[in-house]
Amino acid sequence: MTTTEQPAALAGAPQTSQKNHWLAVSSVALGTFLLVTAEQLPIGLLTSVGSALSVSEGTAGLMVTVPSLVAAVSAPLIPVLVGGMDRRILLLGLMGLMTLANVASSVAPNFAVLVSSRVLVGVAIGGFWAVASGLAVRLVTTENVPRATAIIFGGVGAANVFGVPLGTLVGDLTGWRIAFASMSALALVALIALLAVLPPLAASQAVRPRLLAEQFRNPGVRIGIIATVLIVFGHFSAYTFVSPALQRLSGIDERYVGSLLFGFGVAGMIGNFAAGTALSRRVHRSVLIIAASLTVAMPLFLLLGHTAVGGAILLIVWGLAYGGVSVGLQTWMIKAAPQAVEAASSLWVAVFNLSIGLGALAGGVIVDTLTLQGVLWLGGACALAAALTIWSARAHESLR
Repeated sequence: MTTTEQPAALAGAPQTSQKNHWLAVSSVALGTFLLVTAEQLPIGLLTSVGSALSVSEGTAGLMVTVPSLVAAVSAPLIPVLVGGMDRRILLLGLMGLMTLANVASSVAPNFAVLVSSRVLVGVAIGGFWAVASGLAVRLVTTENVPRATAIIFGGVGAANVFGVPLGTLVGDLTGWRIAFASMSALALVALIALLAVLPPLAASQAVRPRLLAEQFRNPGVRIGIIATVLIVFGHFSAYTFVSPALQRLSGIDERYVGSLLFGFGVAGMIGNFAAGTALSRRVHRSVLIIAASLTVAMPLFLLLGHTAVGGAILLIVWGLAYGGVSVGLQTWMIKAAPQAVEAASSLWVAVFNLSIGLGALAGGVIVDTLTLQGVLWLGGACALAAALTIWSARAHESLR
C-alpha cells in the first residue's frame, strides 16, 4: 500500500526517531492486521454460528455490529483517557485484551456470552488502531515516515480484504469455535512480538476533545468523513451477508464460499496497490473512481450474478473496487489535515468502525424483514451518494 507524503512529525508529537525500528513497525502492522481481522471474522461464519446457537443470520450479524460500534467510541476516547501513559504499555494491554476476548468467544455457551466477548474486541480494536495511526513518526527517521506509515496501515488494508476469507476458510475446515481460538493464538503471537521489539514510547501531547472538534471545521476532513460513512456503511450492509448471497442468489455451494471470498481478498489486494499508485498522483480522482466502481459493482451483482460463474466474477470485481477504499480514504484524510494527522486519524478510525457496525446492523434488519437483494441495492445507493460527495470536493487544491 502506498501513501502520500505527510509531515515529518505530527502536531504536538515528540521529534522523529533517530533510529529505524523496522521490527517494531512490522509488529504494529501485525497487530492492526489481527485486530481488524478479528472485527470482521464473523462475517464468513454467520450461517454456522447462527445454526449452532439458534439465532437468525440477521441476529448473528450483531457479532460484527457490536465490536464496530464499541471501536467507534473507543478510537477517540482511549487516547483522551489514557493521557500520559506510555504507548508501549497501552498497546500491550490492548493486545492482551484481544487475546482473552477471543478465548471467551471460542468457548461461549450461548449467543449472549459471545456478543459480550465481542464488546471487549471492540475496545481493543478502537484503542489500538487509533494509537497505531500516529506511531510511524516515533519509530523511524524522518525520511522513512511515509514508508513506515504505509506498512502500519497495510495491516489494516490487508485485514479488510483477507480477514473474512481467512476466517471463513478456517471455520469451514475446523468449525467456528476453532476459528475464534485461532485468532486468540495469533493475537498472543502479536503480543509477544510487541513485547520483544517495541521500544518505550513516552506519551506525546494528548489528543484533546477540542482538537477533535476543530477538525470538523476543515471542509476536506468533513467530506472525507461523509464519504467514509457512506462507502463503508453501504459496503458492510451488503458484504456482511455475502455468504448467504452467494449461496441463494448465485447457487454456489457453501463449501466453495470460503475459496471465493479468498479470491475477493486477492482481488482486493490488487486493487489496494493499484489505488496506492494512483493516489500518489491524483487523490481526488482516484477516490472518486473507487466510489464510482462500488456504485456499479454491488447492484450489478443482482442483475448478472444469478449463476455461479456470474456471481464469482462480480465478487472479484467488487473486491477490486473495495480494495482501494482503506488506502484511498486514509490518504484523503492525511492530505486534508497535514498538521493534525493524529486527530484526523482518530476521527477517521471512529467513523470507519461506526459505519461497519451500523452497516451490518442495517443489513441485518433488511435481510430479516425485507429481502437479501435489498442490501445490495442499499450498498450501491450509498456508494453513489459517496461519489457525488467526493465529486463536490474537486475544487480543493490539497486533494487534487
